[in-house]
Amino acid sequence: MDQTHLRIAMIGPLPPPAGGMAGQTAQLARLLRQEGIVVEEVAVNAPYYPAWIGRVRGVRALFRLVSYVIRLCRTASRVDLFHVMANSGWSWHLFAAPALWIGGWYGKPVVVNYRGGQAEEFFKRSFNWVRPGLAKAAKIIVPSEFLQRVFGEFGVSCEIVPNIVDRSRFYPGTPSVDENRNRSVHVVVARHLERLYDNATAIEAFAQIREHYPAARMTVAGTGPERANLEQLVRKLELGDAVGFSGNLGRDEIADLLRTADLMLNPSLADNMPNSLLEAMACGVPIVTTDVGGIPLIVKSEETALLVKPGRARDMAEAALQVLDDQRLRLKLIRNGLRDADGYSWPRIRECWLSTYRQLCKPLGLAGQ
Repeated sequence: MDQTHLRIAMIGPLPPPAGGMAGQTAQLARLLRQEGIVVEEVAVNAPYYPAWIGRVRGVRALFRLVSYVIRLCRTASRVDLFHVMANSGWSWHLFAAPALWIGGWYGKPVVVNYRGGQAEEFFKRSFNWVRPGLAKAAKIIVPSEFLQRVFGEFGVSCEIVPNIVDRSRFYPGTPSVDENRNRSVHVVVARHLERLYDNATAIEAFAQIREHYPAARMTVAGTGPERANLEQLVRKLELGDAVGFSGNLGRDEIADLLRTADLMLNPSLADNMPNSLLEAMACGVPIVTTDVGGIPLIVKSEETALLVKPGRARDMAEAALQVLDDQRLRLKLIRNGLRDADGYSWPRIRECWLSTYRQLCKPLGLAGQ
């Protein structure tokens, strides 16, 4: 395929923050450029200009929508295809749906790359509003079998292209083999500080871990509206400086953080295919995670992670101690995680995206062989 004449609009959130869908959007745009494709990024989270508009509720949403629609129309005249990073809730209505309709008006094929662990609840509430936009998509792509099943329940067919892990950035550090309970165990949580991700349960579990590993420390990486509540919880549990909030980190900083970790906790209440777990596996970090949404489809219980029910700090702590105490189990999780992480590297995923673009752009005379 000759990609040198193909122009794609990559529509979605862009860093900051560096993780989640924003990180995937920026990463895919960069990798496609390396393949010779011209990529124009259209950020759905662009800064407000003037900045004071961002402080006025209602007005800021309208201002962002109008500005976004104008940018979509201008971009549509310069590209061959829209690639929309879509999510549930208002994100769909305000950003994905306009891109689908505008792409249709300009005769551009639109790829909907749908993400988010709350799709089922969103569809149950709003599918009559979502269906007309989905019908305009030339192709619907999801990153996991979990989301494919959800779409299937609503009569919508879609294909799976997994998330991508940059193996040049996410690779193992030196694993600890020290069995001394006085060692400084480092536990990491890397999710946005929102109620959906239930960071409070991870902190409560960490307090119980500290009873067995008094020198243990925790880094909570991310930003969000729950930070003040979480800091208050740390004070209530008298954890002091043992818990640090790193704030927003860039991709290289996240990779460096993971290479210092002995364990990752993922306490989310709903999820799809969290890249934080894939990145932890790629860095050789054992994982204890809740078993919600699509997580059991990307990590296998007692093979690549230990899985627990959501909201149960005691269960999470017990699983964490099992990993920390049992070197054989820990090394097995690390070894299997590294193996599985290879399946999410760009060389494995590359042709999935290129063949999709080839198929959609061939009628336009843009996909040579």
